[in-house]
Amino acid sequence: MLVAAGCGGRETGTGQEAKAINIGYIAWDEDIAVTYLYKDLLERRGYKVNITELEVGPIYAGLAQGNPDLFLDGWLPETHGDYWKQYGPQLEDLGVWYNQGTLNIAVPKYLTGVNSIADLKGRGGEFNGVITGIDPGAGLSRTTKDKAIPAYGLSGEYTLQSSSTTAMLASLEKAIGEQKPIVVTLWHPHWAYAKYPLKDLQDPLGAMGKAEELHAIGRAGFSQDFPEVTEMIKKFKLTDEQLASLENEINSAQRGQEQQAARKWADAHPEVINSFAPGQ
Repeated sequence: MLVAAGCGGRETGTGQEAKAINIGYIAWDEDIAVTYLYKDLLERRGYKVNITELEVGPIYAGLAQGNPDLFLDGWLPETHGDYWKQYGPQLEDLGVWYNQGTLNIAVPKYLTGVNSIADLKGRGGEFNGVITGIDPGAGLSRTTKDKAIPAYGLSGEYTLQSSSTTAMLASLEKAIGEQKPIVVTLWHPHWAYAKYPLKDLQDPLGAMGKAEELHAIGRAGFSQDFPEVTEMIKKFKLTDEQLASLENEINSAQRGQEQQAARKWADAHPEVINSFAPGQ
């Protein structure tokens, strides 16, 4: 899967050489969304775009070896911090395109009087004593269980019900459909914020941690080999609402229709596209 440096195309190629670019991505909703968005926008500009799904470790190791050329979802300084420490000196940080990567505890907006994690105390009966979570090995699950629940005095009143992201979202959709109380672990960016009426509970004690930034990361020499793409990336910024709606568009599409969904979103948001890729 990982091959030697120099296999990526160069946009300054001579003759009929295609402008080829290899983008690696991880199976996280925001990375799937922006990767397909870039694939569509770059193909409109004449690039041959190859995208490959990998685990996060091989992505960073591959970038250090020269393939893929680009990765759009580097979570720094914490989540991918160890990989950046190991490989960062061999890579190009192309900038931050989203700066609200947060871990959250959320409830439906129709629940009044619950605006902070502290407000959950004493109301366990309404929620059956359960915070509906995702897989137990996730950082979000560990933070909720080991930090937030003890910090806000919720131990004994609530337990974190771990299962999977899919199961959590199914429970959330069912509860909202029935207008029932539910409290879930969630994170930004996520398409659920575009699909459902949700509010994050305030975290005055900072138990869920600080916001992280999402970086675009290139292999060594990326900006020299791909000046046009680099210029796009450096101007690329999405708000939380924009990213959630892009994710929701792609998540709602049938499998295999991700690029068409990205194109539909791009066509519906010309002001966003023109801010970093004018003339599409």
